[in-house]
Amino acid sequence: MSPRWLGMAAVLAAAVLWGTTGTLQSQLPADRAPMAVGALRLLLGAALLLLLALARRASRNAFWRLPWWRILAAGLAIGTYNLCFFLAVTKAGVGIGTAVAIGSALVWATVYESLADRRWPPRVRLAGQALSVLGVGLLGLAGHGADDSLIGIGLALVSGASYAAYSFVTRSIGHRAPPITTAAATFSVAALMTLPVLLLGPLDWLSGASTWMTLAALGIGATGLAYVLYTWGLARMAASTAVTLALAEPVTAWLLAILVVDEAVDACSLTGVALILAGLASVAIIPDSPRRSVSSQTPAAREPAAAVSNS
Repeated sequence: MSPRWLGMAAVLAAAVLWGTTGTLQSQLPADRAPMAVGALRLLLGAALLLLLALARRASRNAFWRLPWWRILAAGLAIGTYNLCFFLAVTKAGVGIGTAVAIGSALVWATVYESLADRRWPPRVRLAGQALSVLGVGLLGLAGHGADDSLIGIGLALVSGASYAAYSFVTRSIGHRAPPITTAAATFSVAALMTLPVLLLGPLDWLSGASTWMTLAALGIGATGLAYVLYTWGLARMAASTAVTLALAEPVTAWLLAILVVDEAVDACSLTGVALILAGLASVAIIPDSPRRSVSSQTPAAREPAAAVSNS
C-alpha cells in the first residue's frame, strides 16, 4: 500500500475515533460543563501523548528539533478550536454548530493552501469537497433545531478556521519529528491554554468512577490516539485532503446515534451521508497535485479557475 493510502487510512481511523465523542459525552452527567469537558479531554490527551513520547529515546530527543513557534501556533489553534466549538454548539445548537464548524474547516483549509502555494486545486477535487460540505450541512440539519444565533454561527466559523489552521501548520512540520512528538508538544500547549476554563464553573459533576472512565475514553481514544493518527496521516497528504477525509467523523457520529442512542433515520440525513461519502471518494481518488500555478497563468486564463475557486 502506498504512503498516501496509508496516510488516508490513518486519517479515516482518526475521524472514526472523533466520531465517538458525541456518544461518549452523552454518557456524562447531565449537569456537565461543556467547555470543562473540552479542557479535560485536552489535558488527558496531552498527558497520554507526553508519556508515550517520553517513553522512547527517538521521540524524546526529537523535542529539540521541533520548530517551537509553529508548535505554539498549532497548539493555540487546536485549543481555540475546542473552546469555540463547545461555545458554538451551546449557542447555535448541536446540528448547526457542528455543520458550520466542520464544513467551514474544509473551505478554510483549501483557502490557506491556495494562498500559500498560489495554486488552484483540480476542479474534480473542488466538486468533491463541495459535495462533502453540502452533505455535512444536511446531516447537521437533520432532526436538530437551533436558535439561529449569529454569535454561535460566528464562533463555529472561528472554530473551523482554527481547526484548518492547526492542520495546515502541522502538515508543514510533519517531517521534523515523529508524529507522537509533534502531537505531544502541540497538545501540551493546547492543554495549558484551556486549563483556566476549569476555574470558571462548578465541577461537582466530576464525582463518580463512570464519569472518569468516560473522560478517559475521550482523552485517550478520541483525542490522544486520534490526533497521533491524524498527525501521521497529515505528513502524507495535503491539509485540505486530510480535512476532507476527517468528514467521516459526522458519519460515524450519525451511525452511533442510530445504533446506541436510537436516533431516527430520515431522508435528509441519508442524503447527507451519501453526499459526504461521494465527496470522500472523489478526494481519495484524485491526487493532491494542483491543476496549475496561479502565478503562471495569464489574466484571461485565470478567470475560469477563479470562478471555480469562488463557487
